[in-house]
Amino acid sequence: MTQDISELKKIASQVRRDIVRMVHACQSGHPGGSLGCTDFLVALYFAIMKHDPKFNMEGKGEDLFFLSNGHISPVFYSVLAHAGYFDKAELATFRKINSRLQGHPTTHEGLPGVRIASGSLGQGMSVAIGAALAKKLNGDDRLVFSLHGDGELQEGQIWEAAMFAPHNKVDNLICTVDYNGQQIDGPTEMVLSLGDLKGKFEAFGWDVLEGDGNDMEKVVAVLQKAISHTGKGKPVVILLKTGMGYGVDFMMGSHKWHGVAPNDEQLNVALAQLEETLGDY
Repeated sequence: MTQDISELKKIASQVRRDIVRMVHACQSGHPGGSLGCTDFLVALYFAIMKHDPKFNMEGKGEDLFFLSNGHISPVFYSVLAHAGYFDKAELATFRKINSRLQGHPTTHEGLPGVRIASGSLGQGMSVAIGAALAKKLNGDDRLVFSLHGDGELQEGQIWEAAMFAPHNKVDNLICTVDYNGQQIDGPTEMVLSLGDLKGKFEAFGWDVLEGDGNDMEKVVAVLQKAISHTGKGKPVVILLKTGMGYGVDFMMGSHKWHGVAPNDEQLNVALAQLEETLGDY
């Protein structure tokens, strides 16, 4: 665990290199959202959460994280590997036959760090609420974190969960929305406008925070602030403004890189923009 922002930035740069290399190698996957959420997941696993890479499913006495928008598995796998859950050499098997690193995380593969299968959008908040309630019942004072895409908020199950959590005072829960304004078919405003998300969550009874998801110092700060808001009778949600494809100039801000792999030339351009800090797998 580290609070050194420069060290966190180094980890994030290497994770971004991993992402573009993983997706390029199998010519499949989702680089855009993965790159945009890199700073968040690096901050969470290396500066914020209490967690154990030895890994057990129950996670008693640990903070838990659930990835609801499972298609951004490249960033999740890379962060888990660098955090010590499995050897980073396994990243080379991403989306390959018989790999534990499937396109969307699964549990039957037994990959350390993965507690739910995700990718069927809209389900992760419900799971996170269940885990948070279980911690309360077990007298476990640790927290539960989850991540959701903004396009995912078009799923009805999200809003059932959003009603349930405040009603039941699930105040050991911090949900984060990757608020990049893009989804597979275009900008969220064009596909199905999300409206006033802050106002909606507040109306449902949530404590709402907002932050810059691609400034490491600000990401750490908003997560620390969110933790300070727990235990006060309300669930907490962070609306985290990110850029699709952040860190690679030709991918940034475009929904076209939601689920498209770079070719050889594009990979080289991307890697030239991302410093190798921890050694490539």
